[in-house]
Amino acid sequence: MRVKTGYVRHRAHKKIIKANKGFRGANHRLFKRANEARMHAGQYAFAGRKLRKRDLRKLWIMRIGAGLQQAGSPFNYSTFMGKLKKAQIALDRKILADLATNDPTAFQAVIKAVA
Repeated sequence: MRVKTGYVRHRAHKKIIKANKGFRGANHRLFKRANEARMHAGQYAFAGRKLRKRDLRKLWIMRIGAGLQQAGSPFNYSTFMGKLKKAQIALDRKILADLATNDPTAFQAVIKAVA
């Protein structure tokens, strides 16, 4: 007597189709298309998490550069970061960008400490 996979397979297919709620066209109706769409979505999500980190770092660098310009600093972003490292001030780009946008006086103090 052979065992049919009816119930198990039906449950697995329903799980994939349910996960694709909101997808367009056949990507949320037909199992094969839904499965492919879900796999691609997973790949895009994985890559997107890496891209988000890259984009945020870019944003922080732009904000620090703009903050330096606004403060009338004598140096640009790269020399500022070099001087920060030399002065052994351990502030990362995220914190520096936050200071540059939300607390310009504290950012001025950091610039003076570096100069």
